[in-house]
Amino acid sequence: MDWTRPINAYCERLGPEFWAEPVNAVSNAAFLVAGFAALHRARKENADIWLQLLCLWAAAIGVGSFLFHTLANRWSELADVVPIWSFIAAYVVFTLRRMFALDWRVIGIAAVVSLAVVALVMVLLPESSGDGTNQSTQYIPAVLALAAFAAALLWSRHPGARLVIAACAVFALSLFFRSIDLAVCEALPVGTHFLWHLLNAAMVGLLLLVAIRYGGTAERLGAHATT
Repeated sequence: MDWTRPINAYCERLGPEFWAEPVNAVSNAAFLVAGFAALHRARKENADIWLQLLCLWAAAIGVGSFLFHTLANRWSELADVVPIWSFIAAYVVFTLRRMFALDWRVIGIAAVVSLAVVALVMVLLPESSGDGTNQSTQYIPAVLALAAFAAALLWSRHPGARLVIAACAVFALSLFFRSIDLAVCEALPVGTHFLWHLLNAAMVGLLLLVAIRYGGTAERLGAHATT
């Protein structure tokens, strides 16, 4: 594979130049704001190192996406995708452990089931450059996981349920804007992908707020379990 092969996948990009996607590139600053704002709050709340690392992980999403929307080649695409999916995986494990108090064996089973669901969705909804969604079907498992998380919190009457429901709605809207980016080029040359960045950063910020409030430390987990 040619790791330096140029990629032209978004409405805003009209050439191979570094700043050919200025709006898409700069809008990734929203992830840095979300991540570092959450880190500041986490430290004020005396959250442990795992939650602080999760906040930094969120900021890394913006760095990886910035690289992709400036360099726009195969290796920078990997730098974009890896932080996103690894953050999702880390957040799922964190919340299962901290907010649902599941043991590691159950978490392992949940991870296997989740991978199976992702594989099934990818088989049923194969992704291609001409699928009409700008390759957005890859994120459907993440939407389903977030919806399941919201439903579980709502069913258990957890105080963080409303924030997760809001995060789920924001994520669904952001996925819509990602999907229509190429379709609106004639009417809106800058495209709509930058809205995917801004809304996703808002969604990440909401999820980090939930983690800080209800899963920052083992002691806080126990306190909420008794309320």
